[in-house]
Amino acid sequence: MSGNKTNCITIHAHILNSVHLKRDVKVDCYLPVDTSNFSNVHLLLINDGQDLRTMQFEEILDDLISENLIAPIFCVGIHCSADRKNEYGTAKILDYKGRGAKSAAYSRFVMEELLPFIRKTYHILSFREKSFAGFSLGGLSALDIVWNNPGEFHVAAVFSGSLWWRDKDQQDADFDETKNRIMHRQIREGQYHPWLKFFFEVGTMDEVADRNNNGVIDSIDDTRSLIEELKIKGYKEPQNISYLELQDGKHDVPTWAKAFPNFLIWGWGKAL
Repeated sequence: MSGNKTNCITIHAHILNSVHLKRDVKVDCYLPVDTSNFSNVHLLLINDGQDLRTMQFEEILDDLISENLIAPIFCVGIHCSADRKNEYGTAKILDYKGRGAKSAAYSRFVMEELLPFIRKTYHILSFREKSFAGFSLGGLSALDIVWNNPGEFHVAAVFSGSLWWRDKDQQDADFDETKNRIMHRQIREGQYHPWLKFFFEVGTMDEVADRNNNGVIDSIDDTRSLIEELKIKGYKEPQNISYLELQDGKHDVPTWAKAFPNFLIWGWGKAL
């Protein structure tokens, strides 16, 4: 374990040898310094943890905590592997190219290896609540894990999510986006759990593709339509859903860094 410290948080870097993934997994733990009782702290897991280093996530957290804008939160950045397109996907259904083949193993790593490691290493029996966030394909993965483990999590955050993930090529004559987008279908066929909350960010310059030629880029279309599925299921705005559309926002780390404080304040903001 290695670590360094800012004014309000301490950063610990760990390497876990995962049986499920058959590889070493790097994780960065961002701990609140001023916490005597971790059982009252929220846990936030974040896919693509290497991007947190790029965006200087510790400074984002430090600013919000030092200004007393958010409650104490324990964040864990999980670094992705070179086989990202197979580990990050939907655990129960592969996409039309067979991608996501290791996503079930990744979900088991999170539930059966990472969470127990955190509890044991930091002597935490339970957190106040647990959440999961991610960027792009990592956002899809976070949403999939939260949706399929509602007894464990409370919040899913998706930044520029790969919500186009589908089980049929859009060039196929019988492709139907209302049926073939995997995450949309999971929500439509799933159960309502009233405590779940969802945060979505997408930028107007996230991409240029517009498969249905409606003048709206696919990333925005896919995000808005998934939100509609959640609403139909029973989740309401603004109690359960927050949607942030950034003008000139791109599919990149600087955009996600800009959006992340909005998410943290929405999820754990203090009433001043």
